[in-house]
Amino acid sequence: QGQLVQYGGGLVQAGDSLRLSCAASGGTDTDYAMGWFRQAPGKEREFVGAISRNGGVTYYNDSVKGRFTISRDNAKNTVYLQMNRLKPVDTAVYFCAARRTYMASTYYYRDGEYSYWGQGTRVTVSS
Repeated sequence: QGQLVQYGGGLVQAGDSLRLSCAASGGTDTDYAMGWFRQAPGKEREFVGAISRNGGVTYYNDSVKGRFTISRDNAKNTVYLQMNRLKPVDTAVYFCAARRTYMASTYYYRDGEYSYWGQGTRVTVSS
């Protein structure tokens, strides 16, 4: 089984952009639908966005729609979360997740539907 290794994150100012990466090591993510979640201090983990196995379908939480974009490069076994126009409320630990599926165009938005998780990466947005 592969592992998910996350890269990116850090401290930025409101309005800045940041890109997170999630690489599958020891395996391939071509059979997996992928998702991004985040957990702010003192809050439950929430869904950010998801992408289907074939990359053709994406779905976002309304709070990030139009600002965040998920993409994937299956040749590199990597999924990306591009975050633009960041706000202080986006401050959280971000997690990528993977779910093996035979459905090429299906996405998943419940954390219980994912089997594999990245280690998390902290994003802090200052005002």
